Formats: sequence, C-alpha cells, structure tokens
Amino acid sequence: MVKPVAGEIVVIPFPRNDPVAGKHRPALVIADLPGADLILCQITSRAHWDSFAVPLDKSDCERGQLDQPCFIRPQRLFTVEQHVILHSVG
Repeated sequence: MVKPVAGEIVVIPFPRNDPVAGKHRPALVIADLPGADLILCQITSRAHWDSFAVPLDKSDCERGQLDQPCFIRPQRLFTVEQHVILHSVG
C-alpha cells in the first residue's frame, strides 16, 4: 500500500493494538511524518455538538465513500504507523 497523504481518509482498527478484535473505523490523515508514522484525526458517526466537530458528508470524498454522514473530531489526534492502516476510503 502506498503511504497515505494529508487529507486522505483511511480505515484503521480500534483498538489499534488488536486488528482482529477491533472495529474498523475511519480516520483523516493530518500529516505524513518521517519514516512510517502518520498523524490521524478521529472520524465518528455519532453527532457531536462541540464547537470543533466538522460535518463530513458522503459526497465529501473524492473517491470512495463513507457509509453515512460523519463528524471529524480535530481535538482527537493520534499517531500510527503506516502498517496499521487497513485501506484507504478516499
């Protein structure tokens, strides 16, 4: 898999340390760090009424699509290694 770039939506397992038992969740790539690390931002389908949540509609993906309308949670950032990513949504 080619390393995702900033702005791309990817799918990763949560919890990240157990890809078999974890649920598959979308995340937004914020930054491509040196080596295999990426900074990601949580995406959730639950409505969040905080002032930071950004609505994300199915039509916002350039390629691929999300199953339902979601919210980007910019206050929920985390770092992962590229090998954790299951696939790209767009």
